[in-house]
Amino acid sequence: MPPSVQTAKNAPVWLFTGPEIGERNAAIEELRVFASKSAGHLDAHSFYAGDVRMGDVVSLLQNGSLFADARFIVMRNANEIKKKEDLEQLLAWIAESSSVTDAFLVLVSDEVGIDKKIEAVIPKDHKRVFWELFENRKEEWITGFFRKAGYQIESDAVASILELVENNTDALKTACSRFTLFFPAGYRITEADTESILAHNREESPFSLFDSLAEGDLEGALGILSKLSLSKESSPVQTIAGLTYCFRRLADWHRLADAGTTDEFSLKKAGFTSRRAIDQYRTASRRWNAAAASRILSLLANTDIALRSSGTALADCQMEMALYAILRKDGRELACAEYA
Repeated sequence: MPPSVQTAKNAPVWLFTGPEIGERNAAIEELRVFASKSAGHLDAHSFYAGDVRMGDVVSLLQNGSLFADARFIVMRNANEIKKKEDLEQLLAWIAESSSVTDAFLVLVSDEVGIDKKIEAVIPKDHKRVFWELFENRKEEWITGFFRKAGYQIESDAVASILELVENNTDALKTACSRFTLFFPAGYRITEADTESILAHNREESPFSLFDSLAEGDLEGALGILSKLSLSKESSPVQTIAGLTYCFRRLADWHRLADAGTTDEFSLKKAGFTSRRAIDQYRTASRRWNAAAASRILSLLANTDIALRSSGTALADCQMEMALYAILRKDGRELACAEYA
């Protein structure tokens, strides 16, 4: 066994991956509470890999604060940690951190895994994959949410919520909480209520943007992009990350199709657990074949690089060009003059 793996046995680093955002965020919060109880007042930070230098993160982990007892750092998009220098700096800190009690590092990714060199040095019991819930568990989650809040809900309304909301408990919690603002406790929620509350008040996201693209609606996609660009909760880089996740899932769909394993059991095993997700990716697979999905992923990666290097000045133009290339050119890049 390599020395780095041995010395990382008790390293204060965790790896939380997978598409189930709600349970994953709950685990991060649970860990933060544990860290606070065990180490005292925390100096908490949240970064996105690619937006911060690894050397700065390691320096923060190594050096204490005058105003806190420990550091708690969450690094999202950890699957983007690929540069040799970044890997060496991170692995070196992990290898030397087994006796560290005043620093906590949580690596987070929507992907199932990250660079194998990093995974190899993280303690086994510090790694968790948060898979998307199966349909029956989501139904139980929604029913349980309303029961605890003092409401009843019809089965058709549960199905409608699952059709209208992204397939993770974080999004479901946000959506279900809206009903408590409009209806009194004890109310029985119907399918018509879900249409009224959710269909006409839907918050846009990279996932609804992907839906619009899959339906071939460029005008609608540009409208969603405009709303996202005005939102304080989103950024062009985050939008690209969300679209990248969707098109990676589309690539997974095509691999299953090529293997002849698009039966319900195989799809659920691969993470396509809801009727909405299956319909969504079936529609997307008809619009973009495997080669197009690969080109689009490359386009998104190049757009991400361009956004990070040019800042906000050209962000709107770069994003609009990317959407146009995805829908009209099957991922083939184009020049500004061609888009204009």
